[in-house]
Amino acid sequence: MKKIFTKSILTFLFLLFLSDAFAVTLPAIFGDHMVLQQNSEVTMWGWGKPSEEITVTGSWDGKAVKTKASNLAQWQVKLQTPAAGGPYTVTIQGYNTIQINDVLMGEVWLCSGQSNMEWSTRAGIDNGQQEIPTANYPEIRFFSVAYKSTDAPQTDLRGEWVVCTPETMPGFSAVGYFFGRDLHKNLKYPVGLINSSWGGTPAEVWINEKAIAQNEMLAQDAAKQKEVPYGPVKPGKVYNAMIAPLIPYRIAGALWYQGESNVGSPDNYTPLLSTLIQNWRTEWGNDFPFYYVQIAPYKYGGQSGVRLRDAQRRVLNAVPNTGMVVISDVGNIDDIHPRNKIPVGQRLANLALNKTYGKTNIIPMGPLYRDMKVEGNKIRVNFDYADGLKANGKEVTHFEVAGADQKFYKATAKVAGKSVLVQAKEVKKPVAVRFAWDNQAEPNLVNKAGLPASSFRTDDWLIQ
Repeated sequence: MKKIFTKSILTFLFLLFLSDAFAVTLPAIFGDHMVLQQNSEVTMWGWGKPSEEITVTGSWDGKAVKTKASNLAQWQVKLQTPAAGGPYTVTIQGYNTIQINDVLMGEVWLCSGQSNMEWSTRAGIDNGQQEIPTANYPEIRFFSVAYKSTDAPQTDLRGEWVVCTPETMPGFSAVGYFFGRDLHKNLKYPVGLINSSWGGTPAEVWINEKAIAQNEMLAQDAAKQKEVPYGPVKPGKVYNAMIAPLIPYRIAGALWYQGESNVGSPDNYTPLLSTLIQNWRTEWGNDFPFYYVQIAPYKYGGQSGVRLRDAQRRVLNAVPNTGMVVISDVGNIDDIHPRNKIPVGQRLANLALNKTYGKTNIIPMGPLYRDMKVEGNKIRVNFDYADGLKANGKEVTHFEVAGADQKFYKATAKVAGKSVLVQAKEVKKPVAVRFAWDNQAEPNLVNKAGLPASSFRTDDWLIQ
């Protein structure tokens, strides 16, 4: 009797082992409460026993999509998603069955960068305590990627989807939340937000190492990054562990708030960020919109901060389907982590609402330098996004002009329609203009939406 009982137990344990060994499994990005991109062909993937037949069925249409696990124990299927709505279930059937519940169709956005993107309401933001009790949005979902770095691209990561509530909102990216909230309120769609950010990290760690290696200048810059105690600095280390495992989860677009850790080589940030955008789009196989935040005024050394802000501005012309929000009016020159995060999220949302979702009544950006024309002893500076161009005060500030001697002098400035006329009595024959050309500049030129103009320079003279 004892032998029969022991044999039964061993048989049960063996069968249990087999069921686990042959079980179809999923990466963490697929789980209860997830949001799938609406009206799209989305990819789902996972693992199973080689040649195991896998069937994936979405409850929205009941269509069974079949595939087989490869000799590498990997499988992948594509599903067509419906318009925004839900909740639905997704059932994955192999030797075992997995059912994913409370799945919504909506808009999925990736939020990435360093500490100002990572910064949560719990960490302390202006008016944050008043916002927490009202953060009850069942159709907004959060996925926070845990810190990790690796030497090679990974296939999975740590994290889980959670519903937005007053309990979950405080720990999520504040910029991401206020972006998602405004998107949800305006579009009436479910919104999924994936936060993959790490404070203090340079942009190089978020790019596939091979993409950096292909650009000699970027590779040399990356080699100069000094090790720090709060995170990795080598190319690809965070991309491998915190971005690669998300690919090809279908997203509507990406948000980026980073740059403070790259002020050591500010002029190279244009090709650096351009490389990141192109690398991500190539890996995803999707030229999704990429919207980013210009770093705020702060006490950087030399002109490194404003030079990086100008490099960020130049990305707009270097890479299509991009947009930038300027936050010179809501920063804090004494704190590299300005607490006024609500306007940042709102401005990103307005950018997306206009450029991605066609809400033409919303002004997406502040005034952006377009071109200049010398008119005698004055220069006319023309701007885009300049409806209602005005000074947020008595006089327009922070303009400088220079002649051929390359010496800049403070200029008087007068708004003329969508342009500004600038001149300095010391410069009889002006050839160049700079605006808000200082690390700590908080200029007052805005459009009718009250959005501030970006710093810029029209010259390409060497800056020491």
